[in-house]
Amino acid sequence: MYVETRVPLKEVMRVNPTTIEAEATVAKAAAHMCRDEVGSCIVLSGNVPIGIVSEQDMNCKVVARDLKPSSVYVRDIMSTPLITIELDKTVGEAAQMMIKHRVRRLPVVENGKVLGMVTVRDLLGVANELNEIMSDLIVINREENYAMGICDRCGKMSDDLTPMDAVMLCKECREEERLR
Repeated sequence: MYVETRVPLKEVMRVNPTTIEAEATVAKAAAHMCRDEVGSCIVLSGNVPIGIVSEQDMNCKVVARDLKPSSVYVRDIMSTPLITIELDKTVGEAAQMMIKHRVRRLPVVENGKVLGMVTVRDLLGVANELNEIMSDLIVINREENYAMGICDRCGKMSDDLTPMDAVMLCKECREEERLR
């Protein structure tokens, strides 16, 4: 799949992504994620983004090991290094970066400050919208299939032949056929 590359990232990103301090517990991060209905938190040290913690991190590194979420710190389970993308980039560049780094979420930054988040789902939404628009454009721009040649019924030369019942008919013969 190759999505339209010139769509600005700022058009599809979600602003004000969920963040959490590295010293917070996994339980607190989970509460933030539930509150905001998201699948990840960007981990900050001060105001600097240093990692990301996702539902998968929590499941695999805490729940599956039967650890207590209120006793585990986000800094201990977060995924690093944090792969980010600059605000001035495009949807195509974000998709390529996700593929290259095998990530599903990209924090969007400007001058080191997190401004938003873009996910695979966001990019797929753009691709789906573009596909629907392209499909509509194809339908409205579809030309009738006219051909030039000899009419199979009357034998006259025509530049307005159209297939009808497996034969190519000129305009006059099509009219006669419709009247039958």
